[in-house]
Amino acid sequence: MLKRDIWNRLIEWKQRDHHPLIVRGLRQTGKTFIVRQFGRECYQNTVYIDLRANKSVHSAFVGDFDVDRMVMSITAAIPSATFVPGNTLIILDEIQDCPDARSSLKYWDIDGRYDVIATGSFLGVKGFRGPYVRGIPVGYEEQMTMYPLSFNEFLDNLNIKPEVKHYVDTSIKNLTSIEKTVHESLRSLFLQYLIVGGMPEAVNVFIRNHDLNAVRNTQRMILNSIRDDFGRCKDASGNDKINEVLKLRAEACLDSIPSQLSQEYKKFKYSLVNAKGHSPEKAEGLQYLEDVGLVIRAYNTSEIACPLEGVKIPNEFKVFFIDTGLLLSQLGADIPQKILSGDVSSYKGAIAENMVASCFAIRERELYYYHAPSGSPELDFLYERNGDVVIVECKATNNRATSMKYVIAHPGKYGTHQAIKFSDTNIGSGDGFETYPLYGMWFVDEDNKSCVIPDVDLSGISI
Repeated sequence: MLKRDIWNRLIEWKQRDHHPLIVRGLRQTGKTFIVRQFGRECYQNTVYIDLRANKSVHSAFVGDFDVDRMVMSITAAIPSATFVPGNTLIILDEIQDCPDARSSLKYWDIDGRYDVIATGSFLGVKGFRGPYVRGIPVGYEEQMTMYPLSFNEFLDNLNIKPEVKHYVDTSIKNLTSIEKTVHESLRSLFLQYLIVGGMPEAVNVFIRNHDLNAVRNTQRMILNSIRDDFGRCKDASGNDKINEVLKLRAEACLDSIPSQLSQEYKKFKYSLVNAKGHSPEKAEGLQYLEDVGLVIRAYNTSEIACPLEGVKIPNEFKVFFIDTGLLLSQLGADIPQKILSGDVSSYKGAIAENMVASCFAIRERELYYYHAPSGSPELDFLYERNGDVVIVECKATNNRATSMKYVIAHPGKYGTHQAIKFSDTNIGSGDGFETYPLYGMWFVDEDNKSCVIPDVDLSGISI
């Protein structure tokens, strides 16, 4: 079993007062496996219901939502199911396939005798957003998103000692150089992670035999499996169907991404998508890829200012893979060897840039960048921290961050901002920005300020 950070979040969820939980995310990121293992280790009893494969159990959620009636119907449809009040986890797998099961979460929550975790790979995808005739239980459910393994999780599963990660974390906090042996070892592991990515099956293959050809074959099988479901939706009667036109547009958008990322300016262009239809029709295919969790967008902004969402340009964006390993599986067969030798500059730096995008997305940061109308300056990424914009440049080598230096040198035009450069080097600073190794993107601190509003003393207020 791979070590996953979400495990601790599931434990924390169980130990506090909680609502039914929905774990969502891209197919084959390990959602079903982790929640079933969680049920086995943390509950006396687990009732697993595959709502995609077992249509007969859907009837349990038709009619009133009386919990005892639903339990009776489930045990009739699944004779092995046993419900123990106070120590049973109900797993509703692929819950998007049964809207009434989603609506029932409110009543399991109110009843309180059983814990419920639902999983879904198509929640929010057009064709699965409804019909929730009986409503989505707002205020009665919680959500977590499961992503491919992060680099930190990759290190955990290679049994890298926590002390090493703590040392790197401390070095980054103090802006002190990382000892050469540690730096070179982590750099080598990061290059391996670039190739392998974070899809659990690919990571397992790598851990077993370190055969990168086998990893590549696994990645392609994973991507083909995801492709098989492209266009999947529900008709008006709630039956499964494939929207063939949507499927073709989604496939064409996906196939165009590697070549679009190889451009000097990586803005996504619908004109480069080999599918019939105008941009609005092709946009449906791209939206599908985003809805299933396979790709992420980074939006250009009209200026470098908070809030970034308020200055984003909606029709100008780059598109990245959520998993860099899946991107590499679509590139030339010589790419893994180049990366292992330390060359991550192929495709005009798109590989390293995709990794930064993936890192930010897994940390649930919205993605933005700045590309001036004239084409210069161009900043790879922007994000908000403590009410200000942080500028991020990613260099596949230790190239000069010309655009970032220009922006820093002109505060009257662009404002004053913290700036970070990730490149193939050690930790350092100077010229108004901090420099970290490429693997450092997984260690640079998140904004950990408390989101809890402190109590206010109202004793002096009279009415």
